Amino acid sequence: MRFLHLISLFSVATAWVPSGSSHIPIALSMVASSTSPAQKVAEMPRGMDGRLEQAFASAKEKGEAAFVTFVTAGYPQKQDTPAILLAMQEGGASIIELGIPYTDPQADGTTIQRTNQKAIKGGTKTIEDCLAMVKQARDEGLTVPVVLMGYYNPFLQYGLEKLCVDSKEAGADGFIVVDLPPQEGVELNNFCVQNGLSNVPLVAPTSSDKRIEALTSIASSFLYCVSVTGVTGARDALPDDLEDFIGRVREKTPLPLCVGFGISTPQMVQGVADISDGVVVGSAILNAMDSLGEDASTEEKAEAIRKAVAHLKTGTKQSETAKNQATALGQIPKAWSASKEHPGRFGDFGGQYIPETLSVAFEEFEESFEKLKNDPEFLAELDEYRRDFVGGPTPLHKAERLTEFAGGATIWLKREDLAHTGAHKINNAIGQALMAKRLGKPRIIAETGAGQHGVATATVCAKLGLECIVYMGAVDCERQKLNVFRMNTLGAKVVPVEEGQRTLKDAINEAMRDWVTNVRNTHYLIGSAVGPHPFPAVVREFQSVMGREIKQQMKEKANKLPDAVVACVGGGSNAIGAFAPFADDKEVKLYGAEAAGRGIEVDEEHCASLTKGTPGVLQGALTYLIQEKSGQTLKTHSISAGLDYPGVGPEHAYLKASGRATYLAVTDDEALQGFKWMCELEGIIPALETSHAIYLAVQLAKELGPGKDIVINMSGRGDKDMPQIARIMGVDV
Repeated sequence: MRFLHLISLFSVATAWVPSGSSHIPIALSMVASSTSPAQKVAEMPRGMDGRLEQAFASAKEKGEAAFVTFVTAGYPQKQDTPAILLAMQEGGASIIELGIPYTDPQADGTTIQRTNQKAIKGGTKTIEDCLAMVKQARDEGLTVPVVLMGYYNPFLQYGLEKLCVDSKEAGADGFIVVDLPPQEGVELNNFCVQNGLSNVPLVAPTSSDKRIEALTSIASSFLYCVSVTGVTGARDALPDDLEDFIGRVREKTPLPLCVGFGISTPQMVQGVADISDGVVVGSAILNAMDSLGEDASTEEKAEAIRKAVAHLKTGTKQSETAKNQATALGQIPKAWSASKEHPGRFGDFGGQYIPETLSVAFEEFEESFEKLKNDPEFLAELDEYRRDFVGGPTPLHKAERLTEFAGGATIWLKREDLAHTGAHKINNAIGQALMAKRLGKPRIIAETGAGQHGVATATVCAKLGLECIVYMGAVDCERQKLNVFRMNTLGAKVVPVEEGQRTLKDAINEAMRDWVTNVRNTHYLIGSAVGPHPFPAVVREFQSVMGREIKQQMKEKANKLPDAVVACVGGGSNAIGAFAPFADDKEVKLYGAEAAGRGIEVDEEHCASLTKGTPGVLQGALTYLIQEKSGQTLKTHSISAGLDYPGVGPEHAYLKASGRATYLAVTDDEALQGFKWMCELEGIIPALETSHAIYLAVQLAKELGPGKDIVINMSGRGDKDMPQIARIMGVDV
């Protein structure tokens, strides 16, 4: 679970010299007209010499591009998959990608999202399930290579060494891991080499030449070239710049190049076959079963797949002028080593688990952040916005009656609820929007749960003249109608997300899909301290203004630092902003209030990631998750939309693991009690998220006793929650 980096490249079984726009192996001549295709292929350098290399060799002997087909394991039903794999082989597939079902397939389009959901619902949830399907198909006569394609967390939870050993035994030939860039994939790659398996890297049109060189160095058999910046799914035409992209990759490697994403007809297959070594088709094949109906037999489904594969396969014949052809069939990697040190990690947590399409955007964003965070002009602009637009510094004052009620430590309130738009979210929204404008990104997308981040983002975009699209779970749209109206009024487009549980996690997934598709002109203004590096650090930086103000204000008002700081924690933006400036003040205790929902004893009834979760990768970072042992994300529940999330920011995971902060779970009923206390004793209507922290602070005040000081970070006001609370109380409004 460490951030890993490459210290040595791979060896190739031939020497290379530049020749025009491509590289030609010195030891290999492919030009002699008297040499037969079989002789040419026999002379091509090889690596581990497994089924994958043989598949490309066989295709080249026939003058064809390898035909790579995709199916989701367990779709439509668990018992169908072995027969479908055999049908693909019969239809002419050279290689089969078997998709591992996952609850959060961020880089996939509608078709594969749907197949994942149906497979999971039908009981295909584990790596064991998928390997059993491969083994059964092998026992029944499957001979073509099978590559397991999926997202990292299920593989991680299975155990990487065990994954490779068991996959080899079951008859799989390698892996394609959508969200595992090379710097995070060293362990898996090394275990693959030890077991004679291939870890196939993805290359995107947005990949820089430097990235392409690194990616080609980790490949042992072939590279998967993503044809477009976007999600999977059938399309009507190939992109105009595809040939240039494949040519750019070919300059860096002699290995076979396969092209996928959006290929849906034999004509499109033909177009790709003449500029690459292999063609990948997924959604168009899966769609072939849609017309069969729920009552179709396994045999009928398999026949539909066989016909679809055979039809598409007709386009794989290459012309005599086919370009960008491989001159090697494989290579063997040298050893990699690991390092714990990297700015994207908080101890063992964090990292950057992202689709390759986003790699350059992240590099660009990180470089900008590192430059601007210490730039006096930028910091002065932020300070001006905090004072003149947000209304800061927000007040800090004693909660006299709440303190008296608790009968212990003095309770202070940091009134971030008085900030413009009614919550702390505006601080980060301003910072990132200003960065996006400097980066020349005119289109802003955001996710929101309670709606406060969406409102803040819409507000800043209106102020700066930026286009704004906000993704919000359909459930949250319903329980936060007021904030939806506010966002629309500010000129934003609110997109209700109907996938999954239809809450914050699903909104983040949909925002990531948008970003993958529109990365060239779009910045994803993430609102919480979650996600891939550098987002957790960026959000912490822009929200730390709260903690710095608490420090100064407590010194002015109490002539001391607080004994404890309390904040609610969902993703963790308000808490990390309040906590970070106190990280080195060991005498100041840090307490996070998680959402215990209806109780932490029952799965899918709470969001207490730090109290009940286990380490895993979700939406780009290694952190604590509410998940099954298989790595599938569990459903969650909280009365507060802003805390209804199955993960937590990676820095909070580190603060828990290191013991620097303490996280306790507060139930829905307890949060409502905290809400009532603040309303009736202090005349402040708090957000339901903040109400969790209020309840916890009262309990801590009793425990710490007189003479101690506690600060509650009042992250937001409760106007948005009043319709929901009225319904709970049985009041019509």
